[in-house]
Amino acid sequence: MTKLGFQIVLYLYIVLYTFTVLAGRDYYSILGVPKNANTNQIKKAYRRLAKELHPDKNKDDPTAEQKFHDLGAAYEALSDPEKRATYDRCGEECLKREGGGGGADPFASFFGDFGFHFGGGGGGGEQETPRGANIVMDLFVTLEELYSGNFVEITRNKPVVRPAKGTRKCNCRQEMVTRHLGPGRFQMMQQNVCDECPNVKLVNEERTLEVEVEAGMADGQESRFVAEGEPHIDGDPGDLIIRVKAMPHPVFERRGDDLYTNVTLTLQEALVGFQMEIDHLDGHKVSISRDKVTWPGARIRKKGEGMPNYENNNLFGTMYITFDIDFPKKEFTEEERNSLKEILKQTPSYRTYNGLHGF
Repeated sequence: MTKLGFQIVLYLYIVLYTFTVLAGRDYYSILGVPKNANTNQIKKAYRRLAKELHPDKNKDDPTAEQKFHDLGAAYEALSDPEKRATYDRCGEECLKREGGGGGADPFASFFGDFGFHFGGGGGGGEQETPRGANIVMDLFVTLEELYSGNFVEITRNKPVVRPAKGTRKCNCRQEMVTRHLGPGRFQMMQQNVCDECPNVKLVNEERTLEVEVEAGMADGQESRFVAEGEPHIDGDPGDLIIRVKAMPHPVFERRGDDLYTNVTLTLQEALVGFQMEIDHLDGHKVSISRDKVTWPGARIRKKGEGMPNYENNNLFGTMYITFDIDFPKKEFTEEERNSLKEILKQTPSYRTYNGLHGF
């Protein structure tokens, strides 16, 4: 390579390196979403990665804190339309210059709005902090939402502790005290001892929370919003627990990851075959065809057309389709009856049996 060629390559490398530094982190790559991803895709990616990258679950990884921080910064920017537009125009550094980066805790909305936490932790014999009561609320969702996933906003009027005038008795406890009764005489007794604390009051505040209905969630599954339950004046608030309740569906019945449905055929279709399409929960078509005789109660299976598995959304259950036959209600003429007998060529066979027990 000539000296001039080397200088050109070096110059291009410096320009590329400078551009990379100025551009900052690639938020789309951090979240693993395309640049045209919608808000729901960004939220789903954030929730999934936050579970995987949370430092509490990666204590042996020295980079866990930084990865989690990068994830929070990416979500903070891309979940806000104005910040996202600024980032798309000129990158992270430009976002910081215009006051849209850093600052607030990037995980505050996640732990509050999304209702997500890790169990465990806590140590030994320290005195427990009093807590307010947990609140359990049912969230009624459609089978379509459980199939595809959705974000549902709920509004809650939450009592919040706020400062008030004066003081109050707080942290009351029973303590043993010694009472002097006279020369050489003492008595040990329990006494209620309280501290003086600033006074507080409970004020109702309206709070909008966003619940993620994840694809494949089961009926009765719960999401927890930490510290969104009943307050405790001398302690921590309880949690708000959202319990998913699936509403009945007019077409499908869910059993685990499988879906069940019934299709009514005409007698003609049952005898000569048919071809049809069923509308699935997300709108795609499920094709069914058969060129054999279909009897009442016959069932076919369509693998991979059931519900998504909650742990792995790439796996789907089976759809079971049971057929009913709609017999004609018209009266046949003598000629038509003879034609049917000629076509079917069936010999009368009368068999009496106990159909309830399958003999």
